[in-house]
Amino acid sequence: MTTSAVSAAELLVWRTMLRVQARISRRVQADLLAEHDLQLGSYEVLVHLGEAGRLRMNDLADRVLLSRSGLTRLVDRLERDGLVTRQTCASDARGLYAALTAAGRVRLDEATPTYRRSVRDYVLSRLDEPDLRALQEILEKLAD
Repeated sequence: MTTSAVSAAELLVWRTMLRVQARISRRVQADLLAEHDLQLGSYEVLVHLGEAGRLRMNDLADRVLLSRSGLTRLVDRLERDGLVTRQTCASDARGLYAALTAAGRVRLDEATPTYRRSVRDYVLSRLDEPDLRALQEILEKLAD
């Protein structure tokens, strides 16, 4: 098995992408923690549950890009905080759903303006319309 050579310029792009993603995520999380005592991963779980109503744990893990065990630990914390509840699946006794509680909906609604402001401040305000279109095209290529 041979590997293709990767140029220094290509590695620079890769490393810059990783650094930017980590830096933006840390900044958004810092805002959510400071204003709502909510980690970014927790916010993402609340968003997906808020959009879907409830989700199977496996599907939720796929959406928030966590391992099954990582999601279980996160949902444990959110459940302990009263933001999420687990529900059994009537058609599959082994299946579990996660669902947003009323308190979870309130917390999500409170945190969403902070999240959106952070995304605007750290990403969108730094790009003009052609930049946004180009970035969208690039991201679509990478998502395939």
